[in-house]
Amino acid sequence: MTVRIDHFIDGARVASAATFEDRSPIDWSLVAEVSRGDATTADLALAAAERAFPAWAALGPDGRAPYLLRLADLVDANVDRIAEAECLDMAMLLRSLKARVIGRGARNFRAYAELAVTYAERVWESNGTRNRVLRMPAGPAVVITPWNAPFMLSTWKCAPALAAGCPVVLKPAEWSPLSCSLLADLVAEAGLPPGVFNIVQGIGEEIGAALTADSRARRLSFTGSPETARHIGAAAARNIVPFTAELGGKSPLLIFADADLDAAARKAAGQYDDAGQVCLAGTRLLVAESIRDAFLERFHRFTDEHVLGDPRDGATTVSPLIHPDHLARVAGFVDRARASGDTIVRGGRVWREGGLWYEPTLIEPRSNDAEIVQREVFGPVLTFQTFRDEAEAIALANSTPYGLAAQVWTSSEERADRVGRAIRAGTVWVNCFLVRDLTAPFGGIGISGIGREGGDYALDFYSDLKMLQILDGSTA
Repeated sequence: MTVRIDHFIDGARVASAATFEDRSPIDWSLVAEVSRGDATTADLALAAAERAFPAWAALGPDGRAPYLLRLADLVDANVDRIAEAECLDMAMLLRSLKARVIGRGARNFRAYAELAVTYAERVWESNGTRNRVLRMPAGPAVVITPWNAPFMLSTWKCAPALAAGCPVVLKPAEWSPLSCSLLADLVAEAGLPPGVFNIVQGIGEEIGAALTADSRARRLSFTGSPETARHIGAAAARNIVPFTAELGGKSPLLIFADADLDAAARKAAGQYDDAGQVCLAGTRLLVAESIRDAFLERFHRFTDEHVLGDPRDGATTVSPLIHPDHLARVAGFVDRARASGDTIVRGGRVWREGGLWYEPTLIEPRSNDAEIVQREVFGPVLTFQTFRDEAEAIALANSTPYGLAAQVWTSSEERADRVGRAIRAGTVWVNCFLVRDLTAPFGGIGISGIGREGGDYALDFYSDLKMLQILDGSTA
């Protein structure tokens, strides 16, 4: 497989003299020396996007849709190739990438192309005027994406931007740049005009900072940590630029006594999938006190079924962590929990010396204020707490500064409605997990983010809304 490692700007590959290493989490082998962009690279990409903007915007949704639909077809035709590159690059399970994750990229492009075309303007009459709300493309959009599921999450942001008429400058994470670079090849093959889609590689503090500080970027979209989001938000404020951010979570997974206990325990053990490197994962297990032992027996049984290993092996269910620095971060959380008196119920160790695997770990904290409860770990580490009644369950669920997602397991429709309404989270799943509708709003509450992606919510973000008001009888 050949993957180009230079930037993609104005329809052509552009190299940088400086590079950075891209290594595989599977065996820490060197995969590529990737072009390391800087402020000059950012300037080139934004200038290309700015030049491309008038013509791309003028096409309208009907004119842009064929490009995006061709791109979707090309993604579908290259799923295996993209999946293999991404597996090597960030070690997500290869079978998951092939079966559902990469194909989601094609669905993103199709969904937003169609949503933009079928948009129904709001039209009404009032005060003797006829009124219409119109969408105007906002201008060049800077998109900064994380190292987990990089291809899917990049298309999730880029598809609505392109459909809305905004040229894109995409900056993928430096720990997993390869699959997004393949996307640039497909963009060229689909025939998108030069400058409409650009990719720049590099370090966040360098090229990322240059992109977000530039006033030519008329929209900023970011997925990553709250710490980085604060810097980007400050840059957005200086330039009066709308900003959306999805910033991870510490999601509760509530299991009531009337739940299907086998299904709930199996799903709880499933939160270790992809080594827990999933922002939506239910990492805080909140279980009714009356079923504590019954739940734990099932949970341990299902967790014992996990297989740590090479993500290219079909038997593997828990892959390595992305980077030695991230392994050290995850291990640090567990070590501090152990030292502070939290109970390590299972796991709590590096699985194989010299590798990047960490054992599926369950911790019973000494209190709800413990660091392991209140901060995102982003690894195969869950906490376990019990509650006496529904009120305590809701209080625990809402007790962190995050609010991205939650799961509720119960057989009572009335409880599902009550608890689902009471939990402060952008998405609440009842008796399921990761069931997604691309037209639904997605985003977080609290430090889990700002703004919403998905459906018309995303298309509105990449647009400036215009009110067109015409006096009745003033036109023929």
